[in-house]
Amino acid sequence: MFEITAPVLIALLILIGIVMFFGAMAVRRIQLRRTLGTFDASIRTSKGKWMMVIARYGGGHVDLLRFFSVSPVPRFQLTRRGLDITGTRRATDEEASRIPPGFIVVMLTRNGEELLLAMDYRDYTGFSAWLEAGPIAGSWQI
Repeated sequence: MFEITAPVLIALLILIGIVMFFGAMAVRRIQLRRTLGTFDASIRTSKGKWMMVIARYGGGHVDLLRFFSVSPVPRFQLTRRGLDITGTRRATDEEASRIPPGFIVVMLTRNGEELLLAMDYRDYTGFSAWLEAGPIAGSWQI
C-alpha cells in the first residue's frame, strides 16, 4: 500500500492551494468579462512597468482590476471627468514584449498627468466612444 508521509501531504496541500487560486482567478475573469463594458488592457504604472488589467467602464469612471488576482477591488480608477485621449500609437520595440500582440497604445491625460493604456483597437473604439459620450463639461448632475 502507498503510505502518505508528511512531506507528500504538504506537497499535496500546496498543489491543491495553487489549483484553487488559479481556478478562482479563472472564475473571476469569466464573471468580469460577462459584464458589458469590460475589456483586457495594460496600463503603464508610475514605475514605468506595464501591468495587465481588466478594464470595466461604467457611468463616470473606468475601473482597472489586476489581471492576475482574485480581488474584486480595482487597482486603479480613472474618472471620466478630466480624462482626455491625446493620441494613439503602435507599441515600440521595447513595449512590444511587455504588452499583448496587436494592442495599440492609447495616450491619455488626466488633469495634466500623462497615462498610457494599451488595448485592442476594437476595444479602443468602444472606449473612445464611451469617453466622448460623457456629460458636457460644466454641466451639473443630479
